[in-house]
Amino acid sequence: MKLNELRDNEGATKKRMRVGRGPGSGKGKTGGRGIKGQKSRSGVAINAYEGGQMPLYQRLPKRGFNKPNRKKFAVVNLGLIQKFVDAGKLDGKAEITEDALVASGLVRRKLDGIRVLAKGDVTGKLKLSVTGASKSAIEAVEKAGGSLAVTTASAAE
Repeated sequence: MKLNELRDNEGATKKRMRVGRGPGSGKGKTGGRGIKGQKSRSGVAINAYEGGQMPLYQRLPKRGFNKPNRKKFAVVNLGLIQKFVDAGKLDGKAEITEDALVASGLVRRKLDGIRVLAKGDVTGKLKLSVTGASKSAIEAVEKAGGSLAVTTASAAE
């Protein structure tokens, strides 16, 4: 077998139907679009249109509310912080700030602050300073002999 002998299996590929190329093609004249009407014309988008009837998405009740000025926190788990300290990407002896977390590559960007959650376990004495933390995360760090300072009181729950 040579490169010039390579072929698809029989029936694996099918030729494209060329629409509107004369009556002999089987798809000539109207090109499979029928006769007249909106859908036979070009440049038509009728996605949710229901012929003048109120569309389904407008008939259904609306629920909920999205707060326009809500805070979006970057979330970090304790286990990941410990993993980065063990790998030497974070200095476990110095205070770990939000800037240090971004510089190490653990968090891409701060957003409205960084929030620490308690997934994973902490083995070393870490000194953390972040915008927010869950109660269980604070307990876990203190249990390991470290400290977790939350800079804004409203972020801590």
